[in-house]
Amino acid sequence: MKRALLSVSDKTGIVDFSKQLVELGFEILSTGGTKSALQEAGIPVTAVGDVTGFPEILDGRVKTLHPKIHGGLLSKHNDPAHLAQLEEHSIQPIQLVCVNLYPFQATIQRPDVTPELAIENIDIGGPSMLRASAKNHEFVTVVTDPSDYAVVLHELSAQGETTLTTRRRLAAKVFRHTAAYDAWIAAFLSDMAGEDFPESLTLTYEKVQDLRYGENPHQQAAFYQNKMGSTFSIAAATQLHGKELSYNNIQDANAAIQLVKEFEQPAAVAVKHMNPCGVGIGHTISEAFHKAYEADATSIFGGIVALNREVDAETARTLGGIFLEIIIAPSFSEQALAMLKAKKNIRLLTIPFEEGNQEAFNVVSIEGGLLVQSPDTASLAHANVDVVTTRQPTDAEWQALELGWNVVKHVKSNAIVVANDQMTVGVGAGQMNRVGAAKIALEQAGDLAKGAALASDAFFPMPDTVEAAAQAGITAIIQPGGSVKDQESIDKANELGIAMVFTGIRHFKH
Repeated sequence: MKRALLSVSDKTGIVDFSKQLVELGFEILSTGGTKSALQEAGIPVTAVGDVTGFPEILDGRVKTLHPKIHGGLLSKHNDPAHLAQLEEHSIQPIQLVCVNLYPFQATIQRPDVTPELAIENIDIGGPSMLRASAKNHEFVTVVTDPSDYAVVLHELSAQGETTLTTRRRLAAKVFRHTAAYDAWIAAFLSDMAGEDFPESLTLTYEKVQDLRYGENPHQQAAFYQNKMGSTFSIAAATQLHGKELSYNNIQDANAAIQLVKEFEQPAAVAVKHMNPCGVGIGHTISEAFHKAYEADATSIFGGIVALNREVDAETARTLGGIFLEIIIAPSFSEQALAMLKAKKNIRLLTIPFEEGNQEAFNVVSIEGGLLVQSPDTASLAHANVDVVTTRQPTDAEWQALELGWNVVKHVKSNAIVVANDQMTVGVGAGQMNRVGAAKIALEQAGDLAKGAALASDAFFPMPDTVEAAAQAGITAIIQPGGSVKDQESIDKANELGIAMVFTGIRHFKH
């Protein structure tokens, strides 16, 4: 009689799976809660302890770590020496293993988790059985995911055994599963030990979806989620309507979400190609979006919009009149949702703003490696704000400076943002020199630059940006400072009557 060893935390479908294995002539071995569940369902089960001749000990920490189990898992069924040793020690081969692991990930996400509880949910026997069976997949079928029960049963019913192709696929899945499990444990213990940048870094992500293509149609792509990552993210979004997200949609939506996080008051952000093209704030979300649209009514076409308040009917009417790829918000009123769903292809997404948390680290891939850093969460509240000019900013200028400073750190460097106290009016992104970025932003702003503020993500290496700003009518500037030629820029600002603020914080974004 063939043997199947079953020991699962996720008991989805395990009773039906076991019943059919029995019908196919398998003897079922099991432990603990799985054994109890099968017995309650009337399925004949042999306790692992009856096979090993040794009881479960240490509060269940040791159950299956025994030669009579692992010998049955690791023996080569076509090796006479292995078979002789099995007979010598009264060990029977095990042909099928179905194991999934203690819920470590779910445990550490509990609000009441303690180190002791987390550590008790580190599975030892389960990964050992899975790894042994997967190593020996030439002879053993190993299943860790209930979604694979059907294909295993189909092959067993059709031909009496699974195919080597299926066993190899399942074995690879096992090693991915145990690698991810170990990655969660390593991350948790590293965090407990205060090791931010350990000597080796193992990251684990789960597939959300296969994408139609990547950045361009000739590239393949898929979207993966860090299941223990931020809930305030595009990866945690719920899609209410519209086409499947594309690679570029996801990139742009992420950029929009990261920027809209900066604001506590009603705010609307429009993004194209991962740069903000318009940002507005207001007393209502409708007013905020109107400002964001006014900021650049051309570039918003085909863009992504993120709002930090529920979309109401008034805002939906305006949004519905523009071609947009995606609208992201905490929620949509019933009327707003009905109005926007009339547009067949627009994607409508919600994310849980109220549950938002920040990723501990940003990870960027390069060919052959990863760059890992803490996120740029610095705001004016963290800055050493210093008015370095004779003239102090007015109250309205301070509001414009803060708005510009919040936005400029989300613009690709070299970055310049021109803003008033309610909206951006010009954005210069990704230029090879700072005055070039300023000229783009100021040209876009036009007459709206008069009396506005200019924000720069890094210091001015020379006073030419101050001169260009003054010619356009800018009255206040915010920048990190720190150049050896700072004084030249300060002197030029004083000469031209511009208030200038240093923050001591650089906001490069590559």
